[in-house]
Amino acid sequence: MENVINDIKNHNLISQGEKIAVACSGGKDSMALLHFLWTNKEALGCDVCVVNIDHSIRETSANDSAFVESYCKKNGIKIYSFKVDALKYSEDKKLSIEQGARECRYRVFASLKTKKLVDKIALAHHQQDQAETILLNLFRGTGIAGASGMDFVRDDLYIRPFLNRSQSEILAYVSQNEIPYVEDETNNDSDYNRNYIRNKIMPLIRFRWPGADKSISNFGKNCRQDESYIQSTINKDAILTEDGIARVYSSYFAYDDAYVFRLILSALKTIGLSSNIENKHLKLIKNMALEAENGTKISLPNGLSVIKEYNYITFTNRAVKANKKTYQFTKGKLDISGFGLIETFVTRKFDMGVYSHLIDASKLPKDAIWRFRKDGDEFEKFGGGTKSLSDYLIDKKVPVRLRNIIPVLASGNNILIVAGVEISEQLKVDKNTKMAYGINVKRF
Repeated sequence: MENVINDIKNHNLISQGEKIAVACSGGKDSMALLHFLWTNKEALGCDVCVVNIDHSIRETSANDSAFVESYCKKNGIKIYSFKVDALKYSEDKKLSIEQGARECRYRVFASLKTKKLVDKIALAHHQQDQAETILLNLFRGTGIAGASGMDFVRDDLYIRPFLNRSQSEILAYVSQNEIPYVEDETNNDSDYNRNYIRNKIMPLIRFRWPGADKSISNFGKNCRQDESYIQSTINKDAILTEDGIARVYSSYFAYDDAYVFRLILSALKTIGLSSNIENKHLKLIKNMALEAENGTKISLPNGLSVIKEYNYITFTNRAVKANKKTYQFTKGKLDISGFGLIETFVTRKFDMGVYSHLIDASKLPKDAIWRFRKDGDEFEKFGGGTKSLSDYLIDKKVPVRLRNIIPVLASGNNILIVAGVEISEQLKVDKNTKMAYGINVKRF
């Protein structure tokens, strides 16, 4: 295990003065990592604490957490203990128990960082875990990114000091240092995908090819180097992000799969939706971009919606619900849920560049209200010419997903303003205007 310190330094896993939380379940691997980092904390120049999560999956899980807490108390190690209901979370999110537990776990880890209680989370993944991960990703239909496996550091938060170490090295370290641990009986349950690979597939592979774990891990390293180079060629300016939505110009989808698939994943990463996306999903998105009609929408894992919107492909996990509320036209701020802020001022200075909209106050009907589009709505666009509101929104290339959430100022079925888009010819300021309303529209 003497090479672990070198791996930590060579990969810049730990900086002077950082607080490292070891994700510790009480099993052999995580207890070995805790013992190693705690023993070497002075040499590494860091503080070490523990985060333990009871996933509530097994009847004995509370006992495992109690074991970790007892060990930390005995050795004077600070511990952050959590209990989550991974089964309910998995059911609610329609995820496998493995994936649901993982998401629960990483939500806890991220919260510790957000609260500035820790700087990094140390995970006990080792060489065998790396080989299993690469195979699991390949079986799921991953591309070269998934075949890269795990890295020593991810998101500048998660570190894996044992990633180059074999399980036999770790077991020897546990034995030599008489480190106590608990056994998780679900490790023998091959109904879980990872356990099936660990318990059924890998023993057969190792019997035929004893150095398979290292060879698979080296393959992942080569893939990671290739992926890093290809990623450097991706034009990140092709991705437009705002309000949790990512858009990519449709023209980019004519490029080769190797480029397009990485561009899609880069776009998804900007809005935190890159997990559970497989090669088949990437192909589906590209085909939609090239062949589908405008307005086509496909739904993918994690609530991801991909929509073809004129010159863009839009990625979002925001559920857009039609708003049926009405709002009085009034001076001041109007906060419209799901859309944004409409702020109205009275002005006698008719500077068109100051406001989103400038309208003649005397031409505004007294019954005008802010609402959302309805059947039968008509709009006389600025400069003249009346159309149905639906046709007008199509002409303006307003995405389908937004048409029911954009507020309109209406008098009956006569639309006077489409918020943030245009005012009606009926309200325009002219040489006879004495007083106007300046309206600013800000999207959330």
